[in-house]
Amino acid sequence: MTARVEIYATQSCPYCYRARGLLDRKGVQYELIDVGRAPERRAEMTQRANGRRTVPQIFIDGQSMGGSDEIHALDRAGKLDPLLGL
Repeated sequence: MTARVEIYATQSCPYCYRARGLLDRKGVQYELIDVGRAPERRAEMTQRANGRRTVPQIFIDGQSMGGSDEIHALDRAGKLDPLLGL
């Protein structure tokens, strides 16, 4: 079963595009939450991400994974696919 993936992002963030590109290449479906267009969701993101305010913030099955650098590191270590259910 594939994991539920959520990404809090903005339209102008290159790290957001990089993270989404990685997931797109893997064929992973994700919910994109644009905190630029829905700023009220930023407080929700910050709370869920243990106080982190930068975008992207990525959640897999409700667990905070951090941002783009963190999921790329997980991928390089071979740990991302199992989390995604691939």
